[in-house]
Amino acid sequence: MNIHEFQGKKLFAQYNIPVPQGKAVYSVDEAEQYAKEIHSNVVVVKAQIHAGGRGKAGGVKLAREKKDVARFAKELLGKTLVTHQTGPEGRCVRKILLEEGVDIGKELYLSILIDRTYSRPVFITSLEGGMEIEEVAERTPEKVIKEYIDPSVGFQPFNGRNMAFRLGLEPEIAKQFIAMAGNLYKLLTQKGASLIEINPLVITKDKRLIALDAKMSFDDNALFRNEDIKALRDLDEEEELEIEASKHGLNYVKLNGNIGCMVNGAGLAMATMDVVKLAGSEPANFLDVGGGASKETVKHAFQILLADKNVKGVFVNIFGGIVRCERIAGGIIDAAKEVEIRVPLVVRLEGTNAKEGLEMLKGSGLNLQVASDIWEGAQKVVKLVNGK
Repeated sequence: MNIHEFQGKKLFAQYNIPVPQGKAVYSVDEAEQYAKEIHSNVVVVKAQIHAGGRGKAGGVKLAREKKDVARFAKELLGKTLVTHQTGPEGRCVRKILLEEGVDIGKELYLSILIDRTYSRPVFITSLEGGMEIEEVAERTPEKVIKEYIDPSVGFQPFNGRNMAFRLGLEPEIAKQFIAMAGNLYKLLTQKGASLIEINPLVITKDKRLIALDAKMSFDDNALFRNEDIKALRDLDEEEELEIEASKHGLNYVKLNGNIGCMVNGAGLAMATMDVVKLAGSEPANFLDVGGGASKETVKHAFQILLADKNVKGVFVNIFGGIVRCERIAGGIIDAAKEVEIRVPLVVRLEGTNAKEGLEMLKGSGLNLQVASDIWEGAQKVVKLVNGK
């Protein structure tokens, strides 16, 4: 789950991570009124959407006079902002963040995330603040500093000192940096975050360290432990089909292809999407019905797949273990009774009760094809969709 910048900065404040004075507003009048409360004469107006690259897309405005705040708010509120992360459809700006201007002396980059390869948190920092860390890593990898944290002992002051020394921070700033890194680690571990990014982290001309940005992602599986984080979910920023899928306990991510993929298990989902691409097409989604899917769950999954207008064919690829193949077959048959299947359907069932499931499908009268393995299934559905 992702949250907005203004929500992230509220969490920063709770963990003693310095942020500029600011507030999220939802109307031009509210923006105009709050601007009067900001201490500095310069006000930063930021669009609040779940996507990076807002500045390059015109979503960040600098009002050098407070009278300009209302104009900038009017320009942004209701605007569809298109960035490299939103896709061509963009995101509608429903709220903006007003912040005091900060006298910037230097910009840094700082983040902490879970490195799944090493199964531990890692800090990533760089002197190239304000730039996308992927670009920095590609062009000048020596400027990217990593500091791994042993989860058995947690963050220690020496971890902060290692980073501060490699960044070349002067003692006054290094002390603040070490404290901030420790607080970020607490936030990550206590709130179940998978990523916290500050870009830029600035050193002001009066020697203060301030987080000018806040990007956060949380592990959905940890939300039950933090109801306050769960309450920050913004459904306006999520795909309608993804919201519907979450109501039924389905793992669904909409993609840009034309082959709908229904699978059980994340590993099988990744393999299925790769094979569809290898066969000459693109997956339209990542849809994992899970290991204990019921007939009802499968029916809802099928309805969600077919609700996507970009889906021109469906590949059901199930390896029956905990979830039995006849449940999948029953779910497909039930879904067909409620939703007309107008696209090619290819089904591959293997594992527990696969034979029974295939017999059910054959006797259902549905217009579908079966496959004996994943590669055959991918080739069949791509061929049917492409008409070759």
